[in-house]
Amino acid sequence: MKRFAKYHGLGNDYLVLDAGEWPTPPTTAQVRLICHRNYGVGSDGILLGPLPTGTAGYGVRIFNPDGSEAEKSGNGLRIFSRWLWDTGRVSDEEFTIVTMGGSVRSQVLEGGATVRVEMGRVSFDSGAIPVVGARREVLRERMQVEGQLLTYCAATVGNPHCVVLRDEVSAEEARALGPSIENDARFPNRTNVQFMKVLDPANIRIEIWERGAGYTLASGSSASAAAAVAHKLAMCGPNVTVHMPGGRLRIAIAPDFAITMTGPVTRVCDGVISDEALRQDL
Repeated sequence: MKRFAKYHGLGNDYLVLDAGEWPTPPTTAQVRLICHRNYGVGSDGILLGPLPTGTAGYGVRIFNPDGSEAEKSGNGLRIFSRWLWDTGRVSDEEFTIVTMGGSVRSQVLEGGATVRVEMGRVSFDSGAIPVVGARREVLRERMQVEGQLLTYCAATVGNPHCVVLRDEVSAEEARALGPSIENDARFPNRTNVQFMKVLDPANIRIEIWERGAGYTLASGSSASAAAAVAHKLAMCGPNVTVHMPGGRLRIAIAPDFAITMTGPVTRVCDGVISDEALRQDL
């Protein structure tokens, strides 16, 4: 029997597993089972922590529903921060979280309702993202997808993103084109995908296809990458509200493209996963 806590950030839901109860991390098959919405608890991912870091802070591993591991997740970081706060591990002061995609600074605000995360610097460098081809900033490039010629930019905030520039965005398009873009050969580590419409210099709207998870209502790293692209292209200023199907996130962009993300977290429930459930075959 393994306990879990479930939270969501704007409809993007994660299960937090206490690493103290998982001396051996869940296997790929177990992650798929736990995240499955019919055979398991159901979630957009799993957060396993706190893990030793070798330095200050709290380590976390982030698992996608397909069993793959993510370098960083904005919603996941806000949720993990709230869980650390709920379990008395942190106070209202800033603290450090260590991920595969780098360390971030986080702070729980408003009695747990809001979390602010310093996500790190966004880079558009093809070698850092990565994107195949000559070393360059990947801005306003073209790709042919399902018979459509798309203009896109690529970025990393510790995990890879492809931001597709559109006059209009829809969930239907994200579902239709997202899988092909995620797995396009130019992205050797696959990629998260955002379809972005600029509303005005302070607001953008995105639809999201998340690597390893599929269509999702919200994503903090996606919001960070899309806002950074809009600012890089001089389509938005340094303070951007990102509108997603699940709600809004506030993104502040420093001159060096360091990102501060602020948004809500909601605690949903606590529960127990039975051993029987983990023995199933999908």
